[in-house]
Formats: sequence, structure tokens, C-alpha cells
Amino acid sequence: MILLLFGPPGAGKGTQGERLAARLGVPKIATGDVLRAAVREGTPLGLEAKAAMDRGALVPDSVIMGIMREALASPAAARGAILDGVVRTTPQAEGLAEILTTLGRPLDAVLLFEVDEEELVRRLSGRTTCDVCQRPFFGRAPGESCAIDGHVPQGTLVRRKDDEPDAVRTRMQVYRDQTAPVERWYEAHGDRLVRIDALGALDEVEGRVVRGLGLA
Repeated sequence: MILLLFGPPGAGKGTQGERLAARLGVPKIATGDVLRAAVREGTPLGLEAKAAMDRGALVPDSVIMGIMREALASPAAARGAILDGVVRTTPQAEGLAEILTTLGRPLDAVLLFEVDEEELVRRLSGRTTCDVCQRPFFGRAPGESCAIDGHVPQGTLVRRKDDEPDAVRTRMQVYRDQTAPVERWYEAHGDRLVRIDALGALDEVEGRVVRGLGLA
């Protein structure tokens, strides 16, 4: 299966994506991860991405889609993939559709994680992030080690400026303006859109995902 995770920041896509990837035995492919890997490995697209980042510019969609094409065509994704954060705008949705058509692989479903905005503000304003591995944590204070549940500590937890309440509300507005139209694009193109109530305990939300996909 190839599944696309979609929804506002803080909706829990990353956590549920990891659980779903483990259940299905396929990789979770996130835009940030594949970009960092391409830069680290010095691939041609990675070098192009690094040049843009070094200039302080956004990485062009053409580069992001090229890296995604390589990831989806790799042997690791032969049995499918969970795509997290890959599509944020309509042009990116169009680019992903073109890649999948070229590879002869269908998009099985788009999982839309839905959470009330004030709940997202509460979640994100209580989040800290490791300054090295970028792993997010909730309910842990800035300055602590990122070691938890056997995770090898790599850095110190910090609160990102864009996780402050006012910044979160700005991000929500950006999501509504730029990303929410993608929902209408997928509906118009007949893709299977599965709405997930992302409020509740992790196991509860996972259960909704599994039932929504008919995997129960």
C-alpha cells in the first residue's frame, strides 16, 4: 500500500505513520528525512537542495519531487510506503500523482487527520524538540536530555519559536490558506480520502486509522 498522511501540524501524523509503517512492514517516508539523507549522501539532488538551503531559500518542488521519486523507486519501498509531510500544496499533490503514474503505482488512500485548532495550539505549545535528532517530545521541559524509552540521547530539548501559541495560530492560518485546498484537490480527482478523528489516546487514534483503512 501507498498511503499519504495529511493534516495540520501537531495532528499526530508522524506518530501514527510510524505505527502504521510497523503494522504494514513498509517504510515511512517523510520529506525532511529524505532531504537530509540526500544532502548527507551528496546525491545530485541532495547537492541542489543543500545549495538552496545554504542560500536561505526554500528547496524547489522539483527537487523535493525528484528525491521522492528516488525514494519510492527504491527497493525499500517495493511493498509500499507511508508518505508523511510529502504534500503541502496543490502543485506537490500534482507532482506526486505524476510520480506514481510514472512508476505505475496507485495511491491507495489519503489519511486526513483532523483536530480542533485550540487543541493543536495546546499540543504544540507544550512540545519540545531535540536540538540534534529533531525528535519531538510532549510534557518534557527544555534543557532535558532527549533520552526516553531506550532512545539513545543525542541532544538537549528546546522549545522551537514556531511552537509558541501565537506562532502556532499563524501556522494554522498558513495551513488553511495553502494546504487545506489539497483536500479539495484529492476529492476532485477521486482519490480515497479517509478522515481520522485525531483527538484522543494514541491507541484510540490508531484504532480509527486501522478501521478506516479496513485493516481491522
